[in-house]
Amino acid sequence: MTTTSETAGSLPEEAALRASVSAGFPRTLQDLKDLVAIPGIAWDSFDVANLDRSAEAVAALLRGTGLDEVQILRVDNNGKPGGPAVVARRPAKEGMPTVLLYAHHDVQPPGDPELWETEPFTATERNGRLYGRGAADDKAGIMVHIGALRALDEVLGAGSGVGITFFIEGEEEAGSPTFRTFLETHRELLKADVIVVADSGNWKVGTPALTTSLRGLVDGTFEVRVLGHAVHSGMFGGPVLDAPTLLARLISTLHDSQGNLAIEGLVGFDEAQVDYPEQDFREDSSVLDSVQLAGTGSIASRLWTKPALSIIGIDVPSVAMSSNTIQPVARAKFSLRLAPGQDPAAAEEAVARHLEANRPFGAEVVFTPGERGNAFATDTSAPAAQTALWALERAWGTPPVEMGVGGSIPFIADLVEVFPSAQILVTGVEDPDSRAHSANESLDLGDFEKAILAEALVLARLGMPETP
Repeated sequence: MTTTSETAGSLPEEAALRASVSAGFPRTLQDLKDLVAIPGIAWDSFDVANLDRSAEAVAALLRGTGLDEVQILRVDNNGKPGGPAVVARRPAKEGMPTVLLYAHHDVQPPGDPELWETEPFTATERNGRLYGRGAADDKAGIMVHIGALRALDEVLGAGSGVGITFFIEGEEEAGSPTFRTFLETHRELLKADVIVVADSGNWKVGTPALTTSLRGLVDGTFEVRVLGHAVHSGMFGGPVLDAPTLLARLISTLHDSQGNLAIEGLVGFDEAQVDYPEQDFREDSSVLDSVQLAGTGSIASRLWTKPALSIIGIDVPSVAMSSNTIQPVARAKFSLRLAPGQDPAAAEEAVARHLEANRPFGAEVVFTPGERGNAFATDTSAPAAQTALWALERAWGTPPVEMGVGGSIPFIADLVEVFPSAQILVTGVEDPDSRAHSANESLDLGDFEKAILAEALVLARLGMPETP
């Protein structure tokens, strides 16, 4: 943990900002509930009209803040229009920094309605939490930005000096297919000194965090083939093993007996600066009591700074559709999370080498690479990061955690490449029980209000003359 109150100095407007955020919180919460009611899903199988409604609702909220440069923009991806992004700007005064505030308004599909305890698109308050699809991921991120700007303007006036650019994406949950093209097309519109990505989370309820590292990503499929076609399992079974069995044997080579990855050439290190107690991890992840945790080193390092591979899909006949035949082919899809410092192309090559070297019984193995994404690490000594850590401590009243995240946000690598001089801060409102992407998604309302205050403090302090 890092305490930064002494290094960041004081902010005379802190009490006024705190009061403004508190007074405006009921309005902010209602706006969030209204956004949750719009099922904007950027998948082809869902009604695109709802995604357009979602973008229009965000644009209306931004116009209500007094921003006059509000646009809904799209770029094409191979001739297909991308999701609607909302961009709004207030130029910086001479010599003042510009801050880009990112979030996304599209959400995941609700999934099985039987698993929800409330209606997914009706925001519901229960026991200090707000439930609903997008309540945490990531419509709360939008309202953190808007709530912070409202407080900043009320206390310091619209002419406080710091430049503000909102970039509210509309296709993040669909993999951001036009994100890089959007950045390059609108490079001048989005250019900023500091970028705040409100799409992560906190250490736990009551303890804030700045996300300082994200793992990269490589995925793909591998196929095992043993026959030219299926044959009768009684007539031919014995001399030849079926493809699902050999696929299982190949999958088993990916980890050693302790559960560490056994693929040579992958980067990993045991350097996490905070402790993640095993019991907390078991509760947060719902792992069964009888299941032994995999890997070696600290749990935090296993989650943040070491690679991790999961099999996320298998193509074989289902039990319901099975027949007494030896299956000629079976296929698996993997997701490999990469430690910071790992080159995704080198990791992809390492997987290909491993699969080829471990072909079971000489079976034919076909590797098909998928997506790649770079890892991310924050320079916490940079001025904007120090300001963020200070603001989190002031808002929560407790030192923040410099937290890694085991997941990947591939578009952050695009932000780094397109805007190499910008300082990137990854924040958010989620906690271990937020269940983003799952049924009963929620956020803690107390932490939501504190996140708004923290961002208001960041914007105010970045607008002070002595702050870079």
